[in-house]
Amino acid sequence: MLVLDRVCKRYPGGAGGLQAVDEVSFALPPGGRLAITGPSGSGKSTLLSIIGGLEPPTSGRVTLDGVDPHAGDAAVRAAFRNKRIGFVFQEHHLLDGCTALDNVLVPALAAGRVPLDVVARAALLLERVGLGSRRLHLPGQLSGGERQRVAVARALVLAPRLVLADEPTGQLDSRTAADVAALLCDLVAESGGMLVVVTHDAAVSERVGEVRRLRDGRLEP
Repeated sequence: MLVLDRVCKRYPGGAGGLQAVDEVSFALPPGGRLAITGPSGSGKSTLLSIIGGLEPPTSGRVTLDGVDPHAGDAAVRAAFRNKRIGFVFQEHHLLDGCTALDNVLVPALAAGRVPLDVVARAALLLERVGLGSRRLHLPGQLSGGERQRVAVARALVLAPRLVLADEPTGQLDSRTAADVAALLCDLVAESGGMLVVVTHDAAVSERVGEVRRLRDGRLEP
């Protein structure tokens, strides 16, 4: 289960600083899916970074299956993120000199030698996202939608408990965006993980299911 308890994030500055996230609390059960919407500057990406252990809250607490992703030193936090959390961003962030298959396997490289079962899972995920025949293609040989599908497969290769997606379809046309959103939801559901998506796209949020709106750092009921 993912639990946020009165999470706040304040950045220092003039006139009292900036309150980017303000007393956000919610719980997401195993298998749960949540879309967070809201205008630009409402704190959506900041909140996602806090949930993913990339940025610490000023106050409040985040736990994933009872573990605080902000606890421990940098190495402990990085290992937790690598094993338990998958990320999909608006930019695919693929490595230009690596094939689609190698890009999917990037999260597994943190452990050193990549087990054969993980390689097999990566190949299967590429099949599931419709890129089995293009697994040896470089990113420059793929369309924007195909590159984002590789990014989805990469986020899921280690079967994380939680997948976080920050505007994952923001640079895609509406039809491709719908396909990528459907794949993301279906694959996370099959793995039994949890999904939190930040999006401006109403079609994507409806596909996810539960929708909450963030405004001025506060999560509306």
